[in-house]
Amino acid sequence: MSAAPLESAPVLSTPDTHILEESDPKVDVHELPKLSDEQLYITYEIQRTVQEIRAGKWQRIALQFPDDMLPDATRVYKELGRRLREERVTPVTESKSGNGDALGSLETEVSEISIKEADSAKNIEEKLYILGDTSYGACCVDEIAAEHVDADVVVHYGRACLSPTARMPVIYVFTIRPFSILDAVEAFKSTYPDLSTKVVLMADLPYQSHLPSLHSALSAAGYTNTHATEVIHDPSAPLPNRALPPGIGNDTSALQAYSLFHIGHPPAALLLTLHSRLHSLYIHSATHTPPTTTLASSMAALKRRYALLTRVASARTLGLLVVSPSHGSTAAQLAGARAAVAGAGKAAYAVAVGKVSGAKLANFAEVEGWVAIGCWESALVEERAERFRVPVVTAWEARVALVGDRRRLWDGRWEVGGDGSELGGVVEGCEELRGDANGEESAPPEFDLRSGRYVSFSRPMRTMNGDANEASQTSSATELVKRPDMDVAQVGGVVSTAAEFLRAKRTWQGLGSDFDIGEREGALVEEGRSGIARGYTVGDDENKH
Repeated sequence: MSAAPLESAPVLSTPDTHILEESDPKVDVHELPKLSDEQLYITYEIQRTVQEIRAGKWQRIALQFPDDMLPDATRVYKELGRRLREERVTPVTESKSGNGDALGSLETEVSEISIKEADSAKNIEEKLYILGDTSYGACCVDEIAAEHVDADVVVHYGRACLSPTARMPVIYVFTIRPFSILDAVEAFKSTYPDLSTKVVLMADLPYQSHLPSLHSALSAAGYTNTHATEVIHDPSAPLPNRALPPGIGNDTSALQAYSLFHIGHPPAALLLTLHSRLHSLYIHSATHTPPTTTLASSMAALKRRYALLTRVASARTLGLLVVSPSHGSTAAQLAGARAAVAGAGKAAYAVAVGKVSGAKLANFAEVEGWVAIGCWESALVEERAERFRVPVVTAWEARVALVGDRRRLWDGRWEVGGDGSELGGVVEGCEELRGDANGEESAPPEFDLRSGRYVSFSRPMRTMNGDANEASQTSSATELVKRPDMDVAQVGGVVSTAAEFLRAKRTWQGLGSDFDIGEREGALVEEGRSGIARGYTVGDDENKH
């Protein structure tokens, strides 16, 4: 049966109708109201930003906005520029030494020179740049885009993961969203009728400034065990980026007695982390009219995450997906992931694609599972399942998956990780997976819960270990070798699963792969036309160009 004729070119790019669609489902974007000049000044903390810029003596400033705040970007840019010009000091010092003695005149001249130099340094005009689009997630500071304009500092607006940056200082402006204290108090009373209930008050960073007022209102209403959290820069804390209630200390198990009342839309990583640390979680949405308070449950999400990591356990080739290169510990996480994957006998390839999408990852057909390397929020890739052909897990989930069936335990908790240490124990815990260096055929298989079958070739780097060592003695580190017995390519004596996939499974291997170039004679290279293109027509247009 012959194939149907191709009537149109295949779609190789994103349709135009998808250009304006939100690409990051983790970010809750709401249409913000039009702000007056006074509201803009307060919401974006213009005065504090100007003071920190002047105190740091920064001259090139990059302004990073999330997508929902870009409509205000030009107004913030103009207001910051105007305030910085007003803060700039103009040197007006004049000599008033008169006909005094020579020594006094010299001291006066030296003093005037010092004052003028200081005033001249203060009078240097600052340059502001708007980062129109972030290369990765909006929660992270985009140092790469800022370096394109040689910026000295980044002003990050909106909610942030507060992960440490690698090279550049940051001014965080969380912005201030409108919030009704009265509605929140009424919702709190209906949620917690018992006045002695232990409750931790948390909020998205744009609502953080309202927590002290809410705490005072609840205390006036008779609640005695509420705690308003303060912001700290520690994503690995028991309450990520928040201070613990007094009396908790190192005994984080005491958090089980507390319930969480969260204002705003928390990221999925925060809900999964706090699911096993607190008694219950309630979310108060201030953007709905009227505001709503719902009980958050992460059981379905936890089951989905466990299903993904079990698929990674039986994968033979893993991709290390860099989702936030500006994160301070990205290099440490990447090195730990490489060692962990190698210790489990699997092949690993590091990849950076910018903003993660299913279409980008589908280009790497040989990869059977991805380990996201980045900040604690963006490393949790929660898109619809049909967008990804293979699972995408966090570094902590990869640690659970790579230790093997014998040591893998799931107690219902979920960790954010983020400092590179979550993969530290994988190498030491995989001795039973390495086995004999000769790669015996009696190696224990891996059970795939998704298919209900045993996978006998889930650790290709282990089974080829003995032959790889023999080949490395006779070949250089960069020489490509094809094994004659199993027809598997090696690089530097190590099996390359990507080269094997290219040889055996890819139906299209690039231009010229459909014919033998060696059997054809190429055309002679000739010098083409040169000069200025003119005197030609385009299509049916009779006008000459």
